[in-house]
Amino acid sequence: MAGQTSLSNEIEALVRKHGVSREALMPILQDVNRAHNSVSEEAMLLIARALDIPRSEVYGVVTFYSFLSVKPRGRYVIRMCRTISCDMKSDFRPMIAALHDELGVGFGETTADGLFTLEHTNCMGMCDQGPAMLVNEDVHIRLTEESVRKILRDYRSKATPDGLTKIA
Repeated sequence: MAGQTSLSNEIEALVRKHGVSREALMPILQDVNRAHNSVSEEAMLLIARALDIPRSEVYGVVTFYSFLSVKPRGRYVIRMCRTISCDMKSDFRPMIAALHDELGVGFGETTADGLFTLEHTNCMGMCDQGPAMLVNEDVHIRLTEESVRKILRDYRSKATPDGLTKIA
């Protein structure tokens, strides 16, 4: 019950911050997703009640947008661009191999330690600087096999044993 109270308090604070209009739905969902790496059924119900909208509408928004998730993701969500523009800039295979080798998971999977989730994404608007990937909200461009490995090492070094990010 303590978890529900905490989540309820968190949702109430987000509603105070963003308001109760329908336009507040997306910023609230983004904040919840950022804090919990997903939007749980419980969170969707609390948000629907707080905004006085159907839970099905909240669920529809969460499942429509690929940057929101009903399934828990890793602390760092790695999205690799898979558009033809990025593919034409360079051969993707060495970067994909580096991701698989370093993480030990395939696309759509999360590492056993819960630190990384690997996903494809369609376009990040970085076509002229590809190949590109996004780690949470950080864009990484002109990737090479070596740069991918370094990026992953850097994110690993930022993480504490409980998967949280160290504060600099």
